Amino acid sequence: MSGLDTEFRSADESPGLLLWQVTNQWQAAIRAALKPFGLTHVQFVLLAALTWLQDSGPVTQKALADLAVTDPMMTSQVLRALEGRALVHRPPHPQDRRARALEATEEGRALVNRAIVAVEACDREFFGALGDGVERFAGALRALRRP
Repeated sequence: MSGLDTEFRSADESPGLLLWQVTNQWQAAIRAALKPFGLTHVQFVLLAALTWLQDSGPVTQKALADLAVTDPMMTSQVLRALEGRALVHRPPHPQDRRARALEATEEGRALVNRAIVAVEACDREFFGALGDGVERFAGALRALRRP
């Protein structure tokens, strides 16, 4: 027996393969957009999410990882790297003595606000091929996203 035993007649019929291919292309575009800012994609996501969340009060690492949908251990490692660059500060949490309250520093907020302009421009260009279907596409992604 030779060949791949698949239900699809063509690779272009496989939604999983298509998602993989498009995700890789999008991630390459995002990496290029973030390069001038010295941020990896995950660093950007965590710094942006932290900047967003901290307007509502102290942010725990768990709350940040939940919003970003990142692995808690990896989140901790990335936060340490951001703290080493003085982009994030982790003082004691005011209500939980065991936790840290994460904060983007002034420098971190300034950097992420410059970077988000480039990221959103990259997204507009990348997803522009969808034309008026961008909102529908985003809705389909929300339907696939799991808590």
